[in-house]
Amino acid sequence: MTSTLLQSSLHSLPLLARGKVRDNYAVGNDRILMIASDRLSAFDVVMGEPIPGKGELLTQMALFWFERLNHVVPNHLTGDAPESVVAADEVAQVRGRSMLVKRLKPIPIEAVVRGYLAGSGWQEYQQSQSVCGVALPAGLTNAAKLPEPIFTPATKAEMGEHDENISFEQAADQIGRPLAEQVRAVAIRLYTEAAAFALTKGIIIADTKFEFGLDADGTLTLMDEVLTPDSSRYWPVEGYADAVKEGANPPSYDKQFVRDWLLQATVNGQPWGKTPPAPPLPAEVVERTAAKYREAFERLSAR
Repeated sequence: MTSTLLQSSLHSLPLLARGKVRDNYAVGNDRILMIASDRLSAFDVVMGEPIPGKGELLTQMALFWFERLNHVVPNHLTGDAPESVVAADEVAQVRGRSMLVKRLKPIPIEAVVRGYLAGSGWQEYQQSQSVCGVALPAGLTNAAKLPEPIFTPATKAEMGEHDENISFEQAADQIGRPLAEQVRAVAIRLYTEAAAFALTKGIIIADTKFEFGLDADGTLTLMDEVLTPDSSRYWPVEGYADAVKEGANPPSYDKQFVRDWLLQATVNGQPWGKTPPAPPLPAEVVERTAAKYREAFERLSAR
């Protein structure tokens, strides 16, 4: 692992945007250098403490999935080395944690697919017996497997704002029905193939979100990150059945561990309100989170 990187600082390329985790730089007019920092966000708030090695693990896991799923849909990778577009004194910030990608026209929805009932989906189900307008059977419990994966889109939130779940009809109104139907079909196929593979490695992918863009020819293209613990809910198979019986959240490889800690955290004697600044993460939470990211990647990739 290279040194921890909370925020990149390149002088050779213009900064396009700084997201919750990634810093994006323009490479000419047709490419973007995406640098995955070691920042961690939870409840759409960026934590003040970096998770050592996280950016590299996220990048390597995304590259693993891009390669494994490239028969389903094209992706944004150019195949060029990120180190080739920065100055010599910037290579350390880039190596192992970056992707050099095509510049696309982003589709302004999060393509969320759920195979299990968890998180905001479980909360919504308790109120309406549906998730994002998709009716579900009665009697499901927290973390229950759904009869089949469902597409539950969300809006893309600005920095510091919360993503908002929407129905498929709302997504179709926003981006057009033919494109919405294509995104839904591709996202469900990506999730289904990835979840089946992960299960052979002892990992349940409960849900995930994909981002898509259109290239100059209008071709649907998978972009950003894919199937990382930041964008997915990863559960080890062991411990899952017991958690479901108890109605509890299963043990997890993703940032649910941090979310659970934050839900118990207080600021000035009051429960934290999910707004910046986040309460400082204890060293133990940082270390255990880093270990979970490592274990997920090692189990999936056998590396």
